[in-house]
Amino acid sequence: MLFLQATTPSPEEIQQRKDSIERGVQHMIEYAKTDPDGFWQLFVDKMIHFGLQVLAALLIFGIGILLIRWVKTILQRVFTRRRTEPTIASFVSSFVSISMTVILVIISISTLGVNTTSLAALLAAGGMAIGMALSGTVQNFAGGIMLLAFKPFKAGDFIEAQGVSGKVVEVNITATKILTVDNRVVILPNGALSNGTINNYNGRPLRRVEWKVSVSYGVDATACKDAIMAIINSDKRVLQAKTDMKKLYKELKVSHYQLTTVNYQMNAIPAPFVGLLSLNENDITFVARAWVRANDYWDVFFDLNERFYTELPPQGFTFAYPHVDVTMLKNE
Repeated sequence: MLFLQATTPSPEEIQQRKDSIERGVQHMIEYAKTDPDGFWQLFVDKMIHFGLQVLAALLIFGIGILLIRWVKTILQRVFTRRRTEPTIASFVSSFVSISMTVILVIISISTLGVNTTSLAALLAAGGMAIGMALSGTVQNFAGGIMLLAFKPFKAGDFIEAQGVSGKVVEVNITATKILTVDNRVVILPNGALSNGTINNYNGRPLRRVEWKVSVSYGVDATACKDAIMAIINSDKRVLQAKTDMKKLYKELKVSHYQLTTVNYQMNAIPAPFVGLLSLNENDITFVARAWVRANDYWDVFFDLNERFYTELPPQGFTFAYPHVDVTMLKNE
């Protein structure tokens, strides 16, 4: 606001400009009266010159538009060839397109003979005013750059942030679009997203599944553990200690860059584990843990949950429930 006030012309300056324009118009009228032929010749020459400038500006603008489209196509091909993450590709392509368009407009206007120094000052003043009015948008823009620089997630990852969970479908300059499991699109501002907690369920290619199985007191603990372990090992989606890690990472298309990232690579898969977790008031609880591919996490979790429920009771491992034993004493 102070910048705009400082550049506002005073009433004296406005009056001087008006007087200068009036003198110029009066001079043109006198010149037309004294030398009509020279005046019209000068007028035609100026119009032709201006017309050529307009044609040149239109030609430059048209070629510039084609050049911008060509650059965007080249960028898309490069991103596709290098398998760049869609979030980065979309952001860079959009940023380059907007920047080149602004430069093209300035060049086209300067071709018409307009002083681009004044235009640049006007753009700077407008940019400052817009930046002050849209400070939140600028913060979101900076947040988008932070997200692309540190890559806490990429398009296709399932994340939980700002109280929303879903699949990342797009990351643009100011916001990130999340597709929830019930098919809603939630738009999260990048500023708040970059400064908040992000839980990325697909941040690693492998995940550990955990089950808690509660059974009645009196069961054979060793036999119950063996039964739970047999159910886990019978599922081919569960990874074993003998898993070939190189082959597994190749199957998951994990890049060399990811494998060199701290805590991303696992040298070996821990074997499935079953142990007695706690002795409760009405039951005992076993905990079972196994490693699976991240994309198989929920399928394995729900499938084995159902198998524990249906296959353990027939083997004599009944599930406990809250109950009270009442003993009646008979008086003789």
